Amino acid sequence: MAHPVPSAPKRTPLTASMGSSAAHPAHAALPTVEEVSAGGIVVNCTDPELPVAIIARLNRGGRLEWCLPKGHPEDAEDNEQAAVREIAEETGIDGRILTPLGSIDYWFTVSGHRVHKTVHHYLLEAVGGELTIENDPDHEAVDVAWVPLAVLGRRLSFPNERRIADLAREVLPKYR
Repeated sequence: MAHPVPSAPKRTPLTASMGSSAAHPAHAALPTVEEVSAGGIVVNCTDPELPVAIIARLNRGGRLEWCLPKGHPEDAEDNEQAAVREIAEETGIDGRILTPLGSIDYWFTVSGHRVHKTVHHYLLEAVGGELTIENDPDHEAVDVAWVPLAVLGRRLSFPNERRIADLAREVLPKYR
């Protein structure tokens, strides 16, 4: 059943920069690559605990990290379309965007180059699907879970994503 979407409030998007934007002297000679991803927080608004679908990935060191689903836009997708698709692929949950939550950016070095990554996050309402990692074409997700929004920040591995979770908890009442 379709529900009308309230218009988004006018506000300045959250932008958080993680790490230093200045090149470390040892990395100054490395080529820089710009990457963009999109994803976010998909909430089951029919459950009073407001559970959010999150995924677990193994980092390069083999440690399990719980994070928000996200990925790169494909072909002519815009960031919103990429966020909806990536969340569905990585969690099995179909979502409808309620509002942008802002962007975060950070730097890292891999395979002889520096990467400046910007991730655009959205707040989505779950509208269907079933929690699974079986549809993840890249097999990046190794687990998936529903986590109540009230404790989401304690489950996420990265401080920048915990800030996105705090913002989602703050703005969600405007859409319920």
